[in-house]
Amino acid sequence: MDRAFFYARASLVQTQGDASMYALLILDIQVGLVHGTERPWRCGELLETLNALMDKARSAAAPIFLARHIGPAGSPIESGSPLTMIAEELNLLGGEVVFEKRRPNAFEMTELAASLRSCGATGVVITGMKTQYCVDSTCRAARDLGFDAVLVADGHTCSDTPVMKAEDIVAHHNATLDGPFCQLVRAEEWRF
Repeated sequence: MDRAFFYARASLVQTQGDASMYALLILDIQVGLVHGTERPWRCGELLETLNALMDKARSAAAPIFLARHIGPAGSPIESGSPLTMIAEELNLLGGEVVFEKRRPNAFEMTELAASLRSCGATGVVITGMKTQYCVDSTCRAARDLGFDAVLVADGHTCSDTPVMKAEDIVAHHNATLDGPFCQLVRAEEWRF
């Protein structure tokens, strides 16, 4: 299928906002990543953006899901580890759904898809960390599972790698995912 089809579909989704109900998904904004040795690019701005998106979601009574990435028992990121706790900079009010995941794709081996469907969400607004891993794979999976996927262009980040700067990784993924895999929007433009 060509890219024009996907742009037309994304435009249709945006104009038919009333027909779809979107949930906010925040991936892996946890202590070990936010405050770890590899500093995420624009992390302070990202946290402000995520708090603003949560405020918008709450105002629209849209569900909010937060994923915590965990590893096997005995690892530094085993379930319950302080490194996997949601970063305190996020303003959680208690109505959010927090769940654990073990794979980059937040739908894999979790109840996320079923939870979205049970609350009536037909779309998911994807944000968080890390761009090239969990954000990328979750965006790609969402449409395959029948959800309208929206990626917030300024709502995800990562750290520099030996090969690429984080800013370039984010720009590359925004350009690659937009259209075939998701609708790309800026946080200030998005309305639930």
